[in-house]
Amino acid sequence: MRQARLFVIGLGAVGLGLMRLLAKKRDAYAREFGIDVRVVGVADSRGVWVKNDLNPAEVLKAKRELGTVAEVGESGDALQVMEEVEFDVLVELTPTDIETGEPGLSHIMKAIELGRHVVTANKGPLAVAYGEIMEAAEEAGVVVRYEATAGGAMPVFNLVRETLKSVDIRSIEGVLNGTVNYILTRMEEEGISLKDAIAEAQSRGIAEADPSMDIEGWDTACKVVILANAILGLDCTIKDVDVTGIEDVTPEAIRIAEERGYRIKLIGRADSDGELSVRPCLVPKSDPVAKVRGVMNVVRLETDVAGDIYVSGRGAGPLETASAVMSDVLSIAENVG
Repeated sequence: MRQARLFVIGLGAVGLGLMRLLAKKRDAYAREFGIDVRVVGVADSRGVWVKNDLNPAEVLKAKRELGTVAEVGESGDALQVMEEVEFDVLVELTPTDIETGEPGLSHIMKAIELGRHVVTANKGPLAVAYGEIMEAAEEAGVVVRYEATAGGAMPVFNLVRETLKSVDIRSIEGVLNGTVNYILTRMEEEGISLKDAIAEAQSRGIAEADPSMDIEGWDTACKVVILANAILGLDCTIKDVDVTGIEDVTPEAIRIAEERGYRIKLIGRADSDGELSVRPCLVPKSDPVAKVRGVMNVVRLETDVAGDIYVSGRGAGPLETASAVMSDVLSIAENVG
């Protein structure tokens, strides 16, 4: 049986979602795919816990009862510990920083330097240094996968990589932020203000305490950059995206759009000419992009010979995002080793 030894950095919502997923499905991965997925190291902001075969349930317990794995492991810097641990795949799940990409960027580059594969749900490093990361990975002969970075459980990268090899993608556009789509949906359904819709989303755990990354469109912009680089072959960063958020969208504007047969959606778009944008758009109700509601995401891929192809899925949620992370881990273990 093949082994996939994971070093997981970042035990926030997605990191803990990954632990819950492994606690539930690790035996199934061994039985169905012949892959023994082992966690050999975990790190949060205060420390690192290294062990030959960490029980995901024990990691969850340590975080729940002690607040940090440092209490059962050791205080220390994950970058240093990475050099001392035998692992196959770095799973990088630290918070997104779109200014510097750190600390995730340093973690990813260190793993590549050590000759280890990388799976990440962290948009920051890819939004600021996609080309640098991929060039380093190619030189080191390792794989970097990032399915969870653009739409949670929506499998757009793997679809293009595995299934759409025979077509060229001309443009990509869609609803790429589940939090914003939920807020716009609630404003339309209830006629409530942006402020009240944000408060409702926060009370349900859908929006962050500081939702500015979502509301101002920067989270969507990160995803546009990653999609454009990975699928359209562009060489761009978040500085190349023209970004307008939904701060000025009012219930009145949504009502008028509704009466005229449209819905207002925050649309991220990239085309093969290098035009990248994020802005609120009027979308006809009959368009599949307009029909996604709540936290759902959708991407439309315009192809040269196969017409438009739509991919939809839940764009948020710890388990949903963790499932995309695990898909990448299993793919690397199956196809790369």
